[in-house]
Amino acid sequence: MSGNIKLLSDTLAAAKAEGRSALIAYLPAGFPTVDGGIEAAKAVFDGGADVVEVGLPHSDPVLDGPVIQTADDIALRGGVKIADVMRTVREAHTATGKPVLVMTYWNPIDRYGIERFTAELAEAGGAGCILPDLPVQESATWREHADKHGLATVFVVAPSSKDARLADITAAGSGFVYAASLMGVTGTRESVGEQAQDLVRRTKATTGLPVCVGLGVSNAEQAAEVARFADGVIVGSAFVKLLLAADGDLAAGLAGVRSLAGELAEGVRKRS
Repeated sequence: MSGNIKLLSDTLAAAKAEGRSALIAYLPAGFPTVDGGIEAAKAVFDGGADVVEVGLPHSDPVLDGPVIQTADDIALRGGVKIADVMRTVREAHTATGKPVLVMTYWNPIDRYGIERFTAELAEAGGAGCILPDLPVQESATWREHADKHGLATVFVVAPSSKDARLADITAAGSGFVYAASLMGVTGTRESVGEQAQDLVRRTKATTGLPVCVGLGVSNAEQAAEVARFADGVIVGSAFVKLLLAADGDLAAGLAGVRSLAGELAEGVRKRS
């Protein structure tokens, strides 16, 4: 079975055709429970997200700030497994028909087996993987299997990336490019800053792929700011915070993430 890279590309192209950025939401699998995480993914889609990234919880999440680390810890203590990640992808995609990716560090895939992982992700209806710590120069085997199964390989670029390095990364990637808006870890911030705009400009000079910005966006105003120069706006910690704040009240948490998705969906259409 082939994965849904085309659905991802078509979704991003449709947002561009509407004169807006796409809204991409991140949620960890298994948080607050496996079933709760599936419902949360559906809720952000209901609210207006175009794409969902399902995080594969990891014990050493180097890119993730304290909010997502807390959620990952809850998921891991709850016994989340890769099979649960695949189930989350399958059910979120089946319920909505929208593109769902997995964001994961490399070690779990390496241990699980590249062919097994890509085949199962494609079978689940996944659109691809975001791989923040896989060096491009070591990615050939992964990309071969991802291409075979119709999955996007999304690499992360950062403000520290030199232009030549950006060109190497974007040439190897597919689906879109994940532009980390600043140096550091994920989390909500007061301002996304000019670094993100400069990084998007430099990245776009190397590729025709959509460039989507994450790390720091948490409200409609910031989403509108980023939407002026990025093809997609990625929001994670703000959604996870709402689920954490609900403190076990899943209905309240789902209402919160659905509402925030709606506000952000309006924001990416304003391009203030």
